[in-house]
Amino acid sequence: MHSELPPTERRLPESMELDSTDTLGVLRLLHEQDTVAVRAIEPVLPRIAALVDEAAARMRRGGRVHYFGAGTSGRLGVLDAAELLPTYNIPPGRVVPHIAGGDAAIVHAVENAEDSRAEGAEAAAEVGGDDVAIGLTASGTTPYVQAALEVARARGAFTALVSSNPASPIGRHVDIDIALDTGAEVVTGSTRLKAGTAQKLVLNGFSTALMVALGRTWSNLMVSVVATNDKLRERSVRILRDATGLDDDAARAALAAASGDVKTALVAHLLGISAPEAATRLEAVGGSVRDAVR
Repeated sequence: MHSELPPTERRLPESMELDSTDTLGVLRLLHEQDTVAVRAIEPVLPRIAALVDEAAARMRRGGRVHYFGAGTSGRLGVLDAAELLPTYNIPPGRVVPHIAGGDAAIVHAVENAEDSRAEGAEAAAEVGGDDVAIGLTASGTTPYVQAALEVARARGAFTALVSSNPASPIGRHVDIDIALDTGAEVVTGSTRLKAGTAQKLVLNGFSTALMVALGRTWSNLMVSVVATNDKLRERSVRILRDATGLDDDAARAALAAASGDVKTALVAHLLGISAPEAATRLEAVGGSVRDAVR
């Protein structure tokens, strides 16, 4: 019976004496196991890259990315999607998180939500044929995620799974199965630990590479940043200064002419055109600076 358990539900031999270990020892053990999560990413990088390329192609023709998860996995999907708007100015509704139990589950555990196939199927009802649906489940067995991906696939979407279970039954029926070898947790079954860390790393890599592919950066600069506070407004000045060589006063003047939009100011400077002309060029190429100045 033990061999049938998902890896995340098995007991870790190294932590059998956890409750009699001193505090520093507990922290050392957690840290040692965190490195397992980091090492689990390298073997699946080609699969993440293939998923990024597919998602970029679909988003360029109007498709969306959907995350489906429950508990920790669902919250990580919500976090990743939420941070793309201020960082890369992706319009709302282009990367859409779905969490079992709805918005309430972001801050409170919603009992039995992850077991609801009906809720998963309902959440995927809005998925379109040009979309990408990504399931997030540490165990690789969550019914909510399984049902969502089944519906998404039936609707023509490209499907992927991120789990810590190489033998996931869900993974056998998706286009790309990203199985992370994180093994058993220090606290048995507590997938907010290694499995959650590995999922966060996958999501960081996936969404960052996707934004780069969609032209939301210039060099390694965050030129799509939405300046909603003083810190970000100052960052916008630094970004434009670093990208162009302008001094602070000239960068501020260029940003003012572009209504604070870094990309518009950058394209206007690089091409020697007005801010409205730069904005028109950017709109024509989906917001990519590189394509606008090519």
